[in-house]
Amino acid sequence: MAKDSSRVLIADDNKVNRLLLSRSVELLGHDVSLAENGRIALEWLRTKPFDLLLLDIEMPELDGFAVLEQLKADPQLREMPVIVTSSVEGLDTIVRCINLGAEDYLHKPVNQVLLKARIGASLEKKRLRDQQKAMVRRFVTSEVADDILQSGFALRGKRIHASVLFCDIRGFTAMVESQGPEETIDLLNTYYMLMFDAIGSHGGVVNQMIGDGLMALFGAPLPLDNCAVSAVAAALEMVELIEQFNHERKAVDRAAIRIGVGVATGDVVAGYIGTQQRAMYTCIGDAVNLAARLEAHTKVAGCGILIDDATQRALGGSVPTQSLGEVSFKGKAAAIGIFSVMAGQPNEQP
Repeated sequence: MAKDSSRVLIADDNKVNRLLLSRSVELLGHDVSLAENGRIALEWLRTKPFDLLLLDIEMPELDGFAVLEQLKADPQLREMPVIVTSSVEGLDTIVRCINLGAEDYLHKPVNQVLLKARIGASLEKKRLRDQQKAMVRRFVTSEVADDILQSGFALRGKRIHASVLFCDIRGFTAMVESQGPEETIDLLNTYYMLMFDAIGSHGGVVNQMIGDGLMALFGAPLPLDNCAVSAVAAALEMVELIEQFNHERKAVDRAAIRIGVGVATGDVVAGYIGTQQRAMYTCIGDAVNLAARLEAHTKVAGCGILIDDATQRALGGSVPTQSLGEVSFKGKAAAIGIFSVMAGQPNEQP
């Protein structure tokens, strides 16, 4: 297949029509596959990568209308460009195909000049959509990208049950003042790489990075069976990865770093905030404020990981914790029970 060629699937029950269309499309420099009915076409689309579908309407087993309906209902295939090529006449048929997602409708016998123009326009639209998806995934997490691409973008939020995690590097300001900016950037890039891996491997989403601090969500935008367990597991892995990283730093005569992690669980409102031109995915609620305060309180308590009582209850004894009593935080009407998470292996489940 040539470098600039695309993969085109032709679905038509008439063998002569398939071969004629195939030759025309191949002469345009594209790679062609053939399906003799709609059922086979859908099977191919779900198992092989294609850039464009040329679709007949009147076919056995599954006609073109049914194929368009199934493509529209499938999140993985609903953006597949489709050009209907059919001998069926009537404006109602054309309108129905367009409403079901077809890019265009060409009557048989297909005019070669028109076919070339329609294929070129459809493939260009797909190329631009693919570029847009790649751009979205470059600047947001894969989970947020999937949420945007599947549900669409809207400045709104929804109430969900989630765990919120805050983390930062202890003594980072002093560290920055004692080393060059290049070394600081290199340290931050490594730090974020490790933290992203730990958080992502347990279903979390990093949605904010400020200097050496980060905020992560567990349970949004994708739900988790037990967001608290996932958040604490991520926190433990974060601490473990930093300990391993410190061995590398010691080998090159660099000072060890320490992190503080706070986790809180509760109902939050999560969604996109900002404007149509610039927005971010985040969440708002008591759990967010509490997680930030717990992270800051790790400096006072001398602990690496602090969690609130709601998170501790959700763990169900699966992770060893130690009660530090109740603490009154500014802005909270009542004192909050807090717990230190003990590093090491999780407790055995009964």
